[in-house]
Amino acid sequence: MLGKGEIAALITRSLGPADSFTTVASRFRLLKVAREEGVRVAETHAIDNPSDFEHWNQTQRFPWVMKVDGTTGGRGVEFVQAQDEAQQFLLKAHSLYRTTRIVKRLIVNRDSFLLRAWWRRVRPTVVVQGYIQGHPANCAVMCWEGRILAGISVDAVSADGATGPASVVRVVDNAEMMLAAERIARRLNLSGMFGLDFMVEEGSGDAYLIEMNPRCTPLCHLRLGKGRDMIGALISQLCGVPLQEAPPVTNNDLIAYFPQAWTSKSEFLQSSFQDAPWDQPELTQELLHPWPDRSFLYTAYQLIWTRLFQPRSPLEGLASKPASKRI
Repeated sequence: MLGKGEIAALITRSLGPADSFTTVASRFRLLKVAREEGVRVAETHAIDNPSDFEHWNQTQRFPWVMKVDGTTGGRGVEFVQAQDEAQQFLLKAHSLYRTTRIVKRLIVNRDSFLLRAWWRRVRPTVVVQGYIQGHPANCAVMCWEGRILAGISVDAVSADGATGPASVVRVVDNAEMMLAAERIARRLNLSGMFGLDFMVEEGSGDAYLIEMNPRCTPLCHLRLGKGRDMIGALISQLCGVPLQEAPPVTNNDLIAYFPQAWTSKSEFLQSSFQDAPWDQPELTQELLHPWPDRSFLYTAYQLIWTRLFQPRSPLEGLASKPASKRI
């Protein structure tokens, strides 16, 4: 039986040093580290109270992008067109972990994701980012003790709304994104899988890092040829054997994620490689129709929200206002 010290050493060997966890869990801290490593990052500022907007307002034109730490899948992200909208977002963010909201997430959505932070009375960090005119992209990598073993870069072709995750992607060779992953993995001495989200600026093609996903992402299991087989690279590392190059699962550079591309009814679905578990029909149906979406409480909540409180689109009026940057 392993002792505490041996268990701690095993966790460190598997995931990286514990002092890197607070960095990868914070958008602001991660981008600060990335900038120190020479990575191109979107202008980002931490916001604690309304007065923090004053300096930012003097240097950054609207629209801004507001984000709350501890949220995923596009939740907790909003475009704002004026300072009063930014202040309203800050108030909403600070109420994100109220008891009534946590109870709603548990009962209606069966989602306990926010429970730990609520229990620890941790107030979420809010950041504001500059708006970069361009298109979203991301990379996913497998690393070991700060070294990149394999990775894949993609451009987002179709996504779930303006701030949601990608549903269809195009595989690309983007050296700047992969270099950013190498520098961050080395600086934080990371092991395992992680993904980086970027905005590729229109015209220049420069990739601006906007955040990190410190976990396995939809790309990580795919075998896409030399240098793009993350699972094979990990097996080779752990077993101390030469990497056995496997043929790519597809030569189609368009990949549709399951179930996102189906639920969003992407126009690119039929022309893409469909990364879906067709050989497991029960799992397929469950992923397409998860339990919370079938429950009476969820259906009633969605109906009331849609009829009475449907929020305005965060991009409404965006085209009519000047924008220096977009995220």
